[in-house]
Amino acid sequence: MRRLIFLLVVGLAGLAVLLSLGVWQVQRMAWKQQILDTIAARVDAEPAALPLMPDPVADKYMPVHLAGELVEGELHVLISTRNLGPGYRVIVPFVTEDGRRILVDRGFIQTAAKAHQRNTGKVKLIGNLHWPDETDGYTPAADTAKNIWYARDVDAMAAALNTLPIMVVLNGHPVNGSSVIPMPINTATIPNDHLQYAITWFSLALIWASMTAYFLWRSRARTES
Repeated sequence: MRRLIFLLVVGLAGLAVLLSLGVWQVQRMAWKQQILDTIAARVDAEPAALPLMPDPVADKYMPVHLAGELVEGELHVLISTRNLGPGYRVIVPFVTEDGRRILVDRGFIQTAAKAHQRNTGKVKLIGNLHWPDETDGYTPAADTAKNIWYARDVDAMAAALNTLPIMVVLNGHPVNGSSVIPMPINTATIPNDHLQYAITWFSLALIWASMTAYFLWRSRARTES
């Protein structure tokens, strides 16, 4: 009898844990979808003038139009994409018509194009304000000698290029005469895999419940025999 009670307690405890993890993933899925919907709504809004003092939270993903000058200086962020392979994001300084110096993410270049000269000068641009959250305790420090960065760190890059800590990621329209491939902000690159995780946990809960029922039946059969 004690064995049956022990198996039942263990079985119910394990089932409760697995079910709670599945429910948590369902909640996370809804939370992530809300974030994706918010991003999509902001990205697709009508471009506006660059705010005087953009807020990293309230104005993140805000579409803006810029007029000014792309100036000399580049930072290269090492990345690899599924369609384009390895290469770099090109981060450059941009001086607006009102004299503000900000960061612009021009897009992607192949590894072989790292040393190539890219066009500068007066342009009009459209993009989205962004403060990427790409750094953590495992992110390597930038190799400034080789100009290789491993994440878009707005504050560090602003210090390196003597700009305000404001980044605009260009949308799908390349700068005239430029070979840089724009990498606009969109939700396609942000995964929402929580449904798969939820199915996994619920499947494990079903397997656990079946195994518990089997062991209870087997133990009871042994006791009765």
